Amino acid sequence: MSKTYIIAEAGVNHNGSLDLARKLIDVAAEAGADAVKFQTFRADALTTRAAPKATYQRETTDAAESQYAMLKALELDESDHEALVAHCQERGIQFLSTPFDTESLALLVDRFDIPRVKVPSGEITNGPLVLAAARTGRPVILSTGMSTLGEVEQALGALAFGYTAERSASPGFEAFADAYASDEGQEALRTRVTVLHCTTAYPTPLAEVNLRAMDTIHGAFGVAVGYSDHTVGIVIPIAAVARGATLIEKHFTTDRSLPGPDHRASLEPGELAEMVRSIREVEASLGYAIKAPTSAELENRPVGRKSLTAAVPIAEGEEFTPQNVTAQRPGTGISPMHYWEYLGANAGRTYKTGEAL
Repeated sequence: MSKTYIIAEAGVNHNGSLDLARKLIDVAAEAGADAVKFQTFRADALTTRAAPKATYQRETTDAAESQYAMLKALELDESDHEALVAHCQERGIQFLSTPFDTESLALLVDRFDIPRVKVPSGEITNGPLVLAAARTGRPVILSTGMSTLGEVEQALGALAFGYTAERSASPGFEAFADAYASDEGQEALRTRVTVLHCTTAYPTPLAEVNLRAMDTIHGAFGVAVGYSDHTVGIVIPIAAVARGATLIEKHFTTDRSLPGPDHRASLEPGELAEMVRSIREVEASLGYAIKAPTSAELENRPVGRKSLTAAVPIAEGEEFTPQNVTAQRPGTGISPMHYWEYLGANAGRTYKTGEAL
């Protein structure tokens, strides 16, 4: 079992404060996460000024404030990124951030050399951004909230094209489909892409989690799968690891009561640490698919199993019968699976009660 890659999703829970962002890095590092992830965007490129907020955003922020104004206050500029990358290096945790436009993607890759590119659920149909993510050559994490299986396949086609096609090649639906169907494209997807099952609802009702969709994604596309969680608590991401998730992403905060769109559906520091510990324990328990006695079981097998024994004293030459042969511990003698072979045979010597045959 490979180690599950755990991303502590800080997102925009820094509330526009660099000091709070540093504290989030500290929390993620202390919890034992592999990476802490922020969001990199320009409000002007992400949304129109007239775009409405989602219902959960209206409930957790000023309902009269526009989505644009909310996002504008949550932007991180280049100097902020530089400070956060430096703090991650000091704390020994990997810095990641999700780009929402190609300019932000270029900043993260060219300026800060992020090792993986995350394509968020809302951008899965943003063909130019998906293609640009693949053309960086970096591994891609593709989140699939709100998506149909067909939309996931289209995005994978764009990634396959971006990984394998010449820069001079013209992108488009047909070119993406051809790249997806090619052996080279399939190899690129298997080795460079992790697809995250996700339900885009904050918080996600348990009845809408649908963890079995991870099985569907893996079966349909043959790619590594993971889970981006928006439920309350830590049970579901732990269950996802037991079900085969190779990557877990979970929002966290320093305080769930803070104002902001995502705090309510986030873990607090102690919960994040407990989630990481629990995932590591599940990993240790998964082991191998082979069903065979473990070393601990081999030690206990003679104690826990039975052998054929004499139920009563048996004389030499006496016939073995259901009345004088039984099965008792320890399991150091003849297995009771041979019981019927002994019935009707004659004892070659005398046996005391309880003596192994």
